[in-house]
Amino acid sequence: MSELFRTPDAWASLPSRTAERVGSVRALLGEGPTWDAERGVVWWVDITGRQIHATSLDGRDRALHVARPLAVVVLRASGGLLGATPDGFVAVDTETGALTLLAPVELDDPATRMNDGKVDPTGRFWAGTMFDSGDPGGGALYRLDADLRVTRMLKPVSIANGLDWTDDDRGMLYIDTTTRRVDLIEYDAVTGDLGARRPWVTIPDGAGHPDGMTLDSEGCAWVALWGAGCVVRFSPAGVPLTRVDVPAQQTSSCCFAGPGLDQLVITTASGPNPETAGAGAGGLYVARPGVRGRLPTAFAG
Repeated sequence: MSELFRTPDAWASLPSRTAERVGSVRALLGEGPTWDAERGVVWWVDITGRQIHATSLDGRDRALHVARPLAVVVLRASGGLLGATPDGFVAVDTETGALTLLAPVELDDPATRMNDGKVDPTGRFWAGTMFDSGDPGGGALYRLDADLRVTRMLKPVSIANGLDWTDDDRGMLYIDTTTRRVDLIEYDAVTGDLGARRPWVTIPDGAGHPDGMTLDSEGCAWVALWGAGCVVRFSPAGVPLTRVDVPAQQTSSCCFAGPGLDQLVITTASGPNPETAGAGAGGLYVARPGVRGRLPTAFAG
């Protein structure tokens, strides 16, 4: 990355636009958005509030209570949703919010929970774990195949977060938030195996912490920067290009949505101190960044 972007001041000078709030939901820890084109809603979760939201882009919202904290939800080819809880990978009933454990993960370690995840281009669901306390090095990244077999892919991990795959199906972009990096990892689309790993983007001190992410149709990555109140777009070479500002400091993740996949939806958090987080914290936001995204892949199982 260019030396120009080694300081937070340079990031603040990027061309920018401001996202607008959608609806009135205020999450404690909003995360894991995905666009459901069939239903015309964005599915997303409030981890701490134990809710799933189905929100249309005009602000209408349907909330479901869940028995366990859900860190992310993804579409499932056979119907419904799949999610990640402290117990492992679960099926989610979109009418009742009922959770059915399909594949346990780290049940012998009550100190960890699952965090962000996504489905790869061939229909495998990837999600990682972290210490709920935030202590470093206690997590891992897992892959759930269509036959519900779980494979541990990376360890150690501190805060498993955003990931997505390059258009050539040969690379996976991956964030472990504590490293302050987005890494590029060699990826085999046929086997689902990972290879060599190298830093792709490093976020300087004072510019926020990388959290969730998504790629657009031009191969650029949009990375939510927790603590900085923005999402930054990076070129395929890892150069910062533009920024979407959000009136909530704790920006957690993003996805493209809408019939034209031309709206960037951004989740935020109001916790752990909602009373001091500001009125906009925890809201769902949308911006029109001038590019289109890609349809999410549904889990194949």
